Amino acid sequence: MITDPKKRDVALVVDDSPETLRFLTDALDGAGMTVMVALDGVSAMRIVDQITPDIVLLDAVMPGMDGFETCRRLKRDAGLDGVPIIFMTGLAETEHIVCGLEAGGVDYVTKPIVVEEMLARIRVHLANARMTQSARAALDVSGRYLLAVNSHGKLLWATPQGQKLLADTLADDAMDDFVLPDPMPQWLDQAQKGKSAAKTATMASFPGHEQLRLQYMGKLGPNEFLLRLAKDSGAEAPAEFSRELGLTTREGEVLSWLSKGKTNRDIAQILGLSPRTVDKHLEQIYSKLGVENRTAAAAIAVNAKNLKQ
Repeated sequence: MITDPKKRDVALVVDDSPETLRFLTDALDGAGMTVMVALDGVSAMRIVDQITPDIVLLDAVMPGMDGFETCRRLKRDAGLDGVPIIFMTGLAETEHIVCGLEAGGVDYVTKPIVVEEMLARIRVHLANARMTQSARAALDVSGRYLLAVNSHGKLLWATPQGQKLLADTLADDAMDDFVLPDPMPQWLDQAQKGKSAAKTATMASFPGHEQLRLQYMGKLGPNEFLLRLAKDSGAEAPAEFSRELGLTTREGEVLSWLSKGKTNRDIAQILGLSPRTVDKHLEQIYSKLGVENRTAAAAIAVNAKNLKQ
């Protein structure tokens, strides 16, 4: 993602104190940022309906909806999953800090606010957010079948290829409110907590669509889990097949699908790989088999299967 170097970062400041809002507005404006202000959580929700800020500074203690609940709603209802939220408060007890982080905040500054420290923290979190956005953009371009969900199984984001594979298989074009069906959230909980050492614990199939599988890849954030999609039509290359031809298991799978007439793009979708990765596997396969093209490689694979039967 290319960003405009002249673009001013937008900060949303939410605090019920007019004096604090004036102080922070002057400080942030002096640092070259565009500042929006809200006196309470409800007003903040209205603002983010119109414009998405780059960062949010949020008072933890406010009348009505407090900062913790405001943070949860901003992350859940307003879709600000990738926007860093920094809590500001005079509360310094560990339980309050933990509460803020669990609500979705990335940092915690105590009042009275030291401007230089606050600006330094803002710069760090803005840089981290941009790196995350760039990484997601790179995944989009690379053709990966990836998605991220929260602990309840709600879809947070997906690469275009991942979203298309989900929609095509499940016959559902509305992916905005997509949630993993039961019992997949329970599987996700077990996988991310490492409750089972078995490899199958990191894999799950969609109920009613067993050919569509999810693989648990890891934890990206406090409540963000990365999953890889793979579509399996029910045929796998036997381990013996791979060993006889001197191939790795993955190369054997690629060759098996190649021998069934599948295109590189088909193989990528079935195995949950990028087309570029399939190309690299095929290069290795051709080299190991001593052939120059897919036709010759497929012929060797078919012959190997016939000999086993």
